[in-house]
Amino acid sequence: MNCIIIDDEEMARVIIAQMISNHNELNLVQEFSNAMQAIKYLNQNEVDLIFLDIHMPDFTGFDFIQTIKNPPKVILVTSDRNFAIEAFEYECIVDYLVKPITEERFEKAIVKANSAQIGTTSIKESKSLVEDSAKEFYINIDRRLIKIEFHTVTVVEAKGDYIHIKTDTKNYVVHSTLKKIEDKLPKDLFLKVHRSFIINTNKIIDIEDNSVLIAKDVIPVSRANRPELMKRLNLL
Repeated sequence: MNCIIIDDEEMARVIIAQMISNHNELNLVQEFSNAMQAIKYLNQNEVDLIFLDIHMPDFTGFDFIQTIKNPPKVILVTSDRNFAIEAFEYECIVDYLVKPITEERFEKAIVKANSAQIGTTSIKESKSLVEDSAKEFYINIDRRLIKIEFHTVTVVEAKGDYIHIKTDTKNYVVHSTLKKIEDKLPKDLFLKVHRSFIINTNKIIDIEDNSVLIAKDVIPVSRANRPELMKRLNLL
């Protein structure tokens, strides 16, 4: 994959370039200290992958992505953890690396980039490639990012403009939609069983008629979603 680096810090560019050189499938074709130079380059050249800093003097990384038509795959590289949720609103972003970057974490990002389909991946598919390979997601509560591991989530319920996320130890209320969180949850673990409910199928205790018991919650199962639920069960 032909790739470029966009970062206003010279040392960051040196480190990323060194890591890229350790991967035969990556070909570093250019480095840029600001987004405007990169935009001019991309207007005349095609690349497969961009290593992009979020905080830059002229453009933010998100401004840069919005400026480009049909952006290639992007790996965000930043010292700021606070934009992880916003990052995955963009279909082109395949990973989010926090400085200082380790070789192991860089390797995982490249695996994700290699797994993503070039040019044909839909928004939903692109998010799934990233999130299904992760073990957690983040929610914004009172300007704090709270990490929630997927396996701890029991039920997600939609209530108006909010969703209730129930975990093994704590519950959270977030201003969002059920559709938005459904796209972020790994498909092999979670299933939408009703227009207002997504469940962790590993947490099912009992099933009776058109409902399932998860912890102390009885969750309705719609007629349309029941067949898929039954497929998931390891029935004797």
